[in-house]
Amino acid sequence: MGELILIRHGETAWSRSGQHTSHTDLPLTDLGERQARALAPVLAGRDIGLTLVSPLLRARRTAELAGLLAPRITPDLHEWDYGAYEGVTTVEIRVTRPDWNLWTDGVALGPEANPGEDPAEVGARADRVLSEVRAAASRLGDTDIVLVAHSHFLRVLVARYLGLTPASGALFQLATGAVSRLGTEHGKPVITALNVALPESLYGVACA
Repeated sequence: MGELILIRHGETAWSRSGQHTSHTDLPLTDLGERQARALAPVLAGRDIGLTLVSPLLRARRTAELAGLLAPRITPDLHEWDYGAYEGVTTVEIRVTRPDWNLWTDGVALGPEANPGEDPAEVGARADRVLSEVRAAASRLGDTDIVLVAHSHFLRVLVARYLGLTPASGALFQLATGAVSRLGTEHGKPVITALNVALPESLYGVACA
């Protein structure tokens, strides 16, 4: 495999306001669409053999605008299920749980369809994605593989790639529209770039 390229989707209304967004299928904002389009020239020079994308609209639209062809929808790339904290900000949660930390405490139980996940459950999904990536890499050779997904999930995936616990994803930060790259050095997993966000001057002109 070449590198594993991670892309966080562009901005949505809730990523801008800080509301936890898992299954709520929000579109990109105008800024989010411009962030996604700005990725196209960055990725154009890469030899990409496979793109895996979250089933959610914000990720699929980001992949489309970034010029990633024939992405494979991968349910395990779904964002962390926030349970009862869907649509709620950290500030609001800490009104009643002052010491709350997603990475160690998980979330409050939500409805049956979206009960929530703890760090270990998200880590198990990340491990499955990494297994799929490794299997694909054995077939594709030295081409890059791209994942288009969500902040908290991708942070867990970075941790698991490095052999760390899922909760160690707290050590990393991913902005909307940011690109990260994972590779190897002397056969060991390394981060080759993390949270590379393009300057707004490269986002292009806002749509009318």
